Amino acid sequence: MLDTEVRYVKGVGERLSKLMGKLGVFTVRDLLTHFPHRYEDRSRFLKIGQLRPGDAATFIGTVAHTENVRTPRSHKLLTKVAVQDGTGVVTLVWFNQHYIKPKFDKLRGREIVVYGTALYSNRGLEIVNPEWEEEDSGGDSTATGRIVPVYPLTEGLFQSTVRKAIHRALDTYLSKLGDVLPDEIMNRRDLVDVQCAYKNIHFPESQEALDAARYRLVYEELFLLQLALAMRKQNVTTAQPGIVFEIAPEYTRAFYDSLPFDFTTAQKRVVAEIHRDMSRPTAMNRLVQGDVGSGKTVVAVAAMMVAVHNGYQTAMMAPTEILAEQHYRVLSRILENLGVETALLIGSMTAKQKRLVRERVASGEVKVVVGTHALIQEDVEFKNLGFAVIDEQHRFGVLQRAALREKGWSPDVLVMTATPIPRTLALTVYGDLDLSVVDELPPGRKPIRTHWKTVDQRKSVYDGVRKLIEQGRQVYIVCPLVEESEKLQAEAATVLAERLKAEVFPDLELALIHGKMKTADKDDVMRRFRDGEIQILVATTVIEVGVDVPNACVMVVEDAERFGLAQLHQLRGRVGRGEHQSFCVLVADPKTDDGRERLEVMARTTNGFEIAEEDLRIRGPGEFYGTRQSGLPSFRIANILRDVEILEQSREDAFALVKADPNLRKPDHAELRAEVFRRFEGYELVAVS
Repeated sequence: MLDTEVRYVKGVGERLSKLMGKLGVFTVRDLLTHFPHRYEDRSRFLKIGQLRPGDAATFIGTVAHTENVRTPRSHKLLTKVAVQDGTGVVTLVWFNQHYIKPKFDKLRGREIVVYGTALYSNRGLEIVNPEWEEEDSGGDSTATGRIVPVYPLTEGLFQSTVRKAIHRALDTYLSKLGDVLPDEIMNRRDLVDVQCAYKNIHFPESQEALDAARYRLVYEELFLLQLALAMRKQNVTTAQPGIVFEIAPEYTRAFYDSLPFDFTTAQKRVVAEIHRDMSRPTAMNRLVQGDVGSGKTVVAVAAMMVAVHNGYQTAMMAPTEILAEQHYRVLSRILENLGVETALLIGSMTAKQKRLVRERVASGEVKVVVGTHALIQEDVEFKNLGFAVIDEQHRFGVLQRAALREKGWSPDVLVMTATPIPRTLALTVYGDLDLSVVDELPPGRKPIRTHWKTVDQRKSVYDGVRKLIEQGRQVYIVCPLVEESEKLQAEAATVLAERLKAEVFPDLELALIHGKMKTADKDDVMRRFRDGEIQILVATTVIEVGVDVPNACVMVVEDAERFGLAQLHQLRGRVGRGEHQSFCVLVADPKTDDGRERLEVMARTTNGFEIAEEDLRIRGPGEFYGTRQSGLPSFRIANILRDVEILEQSREDAFALVKADPNLRKPDHAELRAEVFRRFEGYELVAVS
């Protein structure tokens, strides 16, 4: 019944159902879960004489006069309806709505209920485009005399239309809504029943009833999500026997002795957490997050070496070739002293090169392989893959993570991200992973000084760049973000490089790098920049990840307001990797409050976790990550900025339930299990058996 097409709801029909489809409303269930995004309290009635300009109010009055007039300049049709109640008169006004006057002609002398915002004009007190209905509409009123829902709309749909459709759907289908939450949880969390919740989320009887309804529906949405995550974790880790690695002191000591630096306290703590997982008989599924430059990669290598010493192969998968190449260089440099050979496998290699690597991986000759998606192609076979690392996890889906795991016999999986994740998102997007945080930078790292400069200060920025180059330093200049098009980005970077070379830095060594260049050409440019042959590197965001250049101490971002906070933070992390004081200069004239706020945050802090929290607050949960990309459906009613406490309650309850009844096989949980599958069907999130 709830999957009935919305066009069959009384009063909807073919035309309105097509408009509702633009909002993702195709069935009765979709209509009932098309929740209001805010409410207006129209339960308190005022007298017309009490109306004040700018105040939204509800009142009852008698239709006294109607007329159509033309505006003097544009000759638009103006419909004016005078309404009085003994304390005053207000004029209701509509533009170019021919059908309005005939309606009110029939209502002359009768009472109507009106809701709108009053304003003064040279014609007196007016309300433009008010909501109204006849006073004798009784208890079925959806727009006045109550707390009134306000829904998301699309062009051609009106609040009154949606309210009436939902009101009729509730009349017909409310009884078909069944509770899937266990009684024990309903009682412990003091949740109202599902029918009461749906009735009061749309047409609340009181503010208290609305609050109780929202709590119930938010809890249910988050609880079902956490159940899916708990079931995934149960199947991927707890339910699957894993490799029990021996953590021998001589293995780890040899690795640490080969490094030219000491681990930070945070790195040691995270390595200990990973080693603890590796020594258990279940497969590891852990996320390591840490700020730019915090040393996550070497933490991963410490774990990979344990697997190698236990006789297993290891793999590291990165989202881009340039990042894979960076990891390959780092791992090769670290591991060659230990006699461990590292191989690279990426799409741009020749067929012969790829074939040779695949053969050596399949034979077990190569113990450490670094690559891109090429690692999970069907023709790549490992002899005994025991440990897999996935970098920049947010750029991969859950299925790609699973595909790499399937290359071995239940290998341990470590995923890493340099994009700090707010706690609430970590509990949702990565809720099936155990979490480790490298929250300390290596000693000696000087905080990067960040400055926001306006466009008319650009000359002074370039003068500062020149002074630092004269001191022997190197500089990145990132071109403005045109749009999500690598071709347009390449063109924009080319134009910027040509202008800077011709007009600003004609005497300096300046080069260009962008995503449309051949890999060999990008490698050559980055090598020359790393070796100090290039003083200024003009780039697109392709250098968001790339080769470390300790001598590069300035990052200039042009039109910085076009970038998101996370991307600005990643770009800033390209500098500050050497002994010299580093600077990030954001050149921007933001036109929006959000744009200004982002730049102020960047100038105020270098803490990636604080930046992530601000980014989530400014952009909102829906935009922080593409939901499909992360395998996470969008929320219908929950807001993880506002509902942190409910999120943590639901997570605690869901994981406890799955621990007691893995995969929800008990008869009492059959409907709950079915609802989890129904909600998350088609998303990478659901991989339970």
